[in-house]
Formats: sequence, structure tokens, C-alpha cells
Amino acid sequence: MAALPAVRAVALGGSRAQGTHAPDSDWDLAVYYRGAFDPADLRSVGWEGEVSEIGGWGGGVFNGGAWLTIDGRRVDVHYRDLDVVEHELAEAKAGRFRVEPLLFHLAGIPSYLIVAELAVNQVLRGELPHPEAYPAELRRTASERWAGTARATLAYAKANHAPHARLTEVAGALATAALQAGHAVLAARGEWVTNEKRLLERAGLRRIDEVTGALRPDPRALTGAIESAERIIGLAARP
Repeated sequence: MAALPAVRAVALGGSRAQGTHAPDSDWDLAVYYRGAFDPADLRSVGWEGEVSEIGGWGGGVFNGGAWLTIDGRRVDVHYRDLDVVEHELAEAKAGRFRVEPLLFHLAGIPSYLIVAELAVNQVLRGELPHPEAYPAELRRTASERWAGTARATLAYAKANHAPHARLTEVAGALATAALQAGHAVLAARGEWVTNEKRLLERAGLRRIDEVTGALRPDPRALTGAIESAERIIGLAARP
């Protein structure tokens, strides 16, 4: 991968970079390119799997990649535009970010996710910038924004879904708000997040399962569930 045109670096990410992998865990690799990267070059290597075009995974900072099988191993490849990475690194230092939709992520992803990757992934080939620490300004802005979004998500569900016994909508709001709150908690601690897989555990929010597991299509019960979630989230967010 490092030999492909325009590629300047390759990094190992996911559980294998952080030492939390199991024997059957897949391999997450990011290819960092400068200029015009052509997915056809990756496709032409001949590995079995699916290779997306640039922007094929919805655009934004997470702008595509591939799901491959290489020597019997499952390998996910992520495209990373170095111009975008360097821009988001500067934005994160200033406390600025966006939240973008991404498949399989209930709360969406913050644009500083690709900065988090620089901090926790292992560079295998080439050179990449490395954040010295979690930016102080980002700790403030990210924790405040994610916490506010979580409160708003629950408030909307309480006002618009619970009174009409919309169980599925309330369940979705509880899950989304919990993950938004998880982002807030870890940002306040200055801990990087690269996906949602262990976000609730890390943030101390796994108790939300008790609330979602007891849901039933009754307005009073759903309102009570939302209020329980508000308390759980509020306790987790305390310093």
C-alpha cells in the first residue's frame, strides 16, 4: 500500500494498534495520501474485496476505503487525505470541529476523529504529524457541545415521542443521546475517541442498558425512562 501512487504513509489502527484485539479481530489500515489518490491503483493490486471511490463512504473527513481479504485476513482500509488531516489538526487545536454522519455510527463522528487517529495509531510506513496532547480548547468546546446535544436529543424525545407512546423513537433517542454523552465525557477527560464500539464503557454509561431494556409503549413509562437516562448522563458528566 505504501508503494501506491500519492501514498505518503500507512498506519495501523483499531484494536490491533491499541492492543485490545482478539485473535480473529480484523486489521485496520489507513493510507495517507497527498494530491490525487486513485482507488483504481489499490483495486489493481488484486486483493479480494470491495474498494470504494473517493467519497464513497459519504464524503467528509472519512472519505472512503476498502474491505479486503488478504492472506485470509480481514483488512479494512481507510483513505486519509493529508491536506484534510492537517487542516483538521489545526482546527482541533483551536477547538473547532464538525459532526458528520457515518455508516454504523449512531451519534455521527466528530471531524477531530482523524486527529485522534494520529494520536493513537501506529505508523508503519512514512511519517505523520503527531498531536502533542489533547488540545485544551477542544476539551472545552467538544465536551460542552456533545453534552448539549445529548440533552437536546432527550428533551425532544420527551416532548414529541414519549407522549405518543413511540417506543422505537424513544429507544433511538436514548441510544443516540448516550453516545453523544459518551463523547462529552471523554472529551472533558482529554481522551481520544476513534469509534463508538467501547464508548459507553469508557464513559461509565453502560447503565443505560437497564433503561432501554425496560422500555414499554406507555407514555408515562417512556417519560420516566427518558428522565432516568437524563440522571445517568448527568452523573457521568460530573467531574
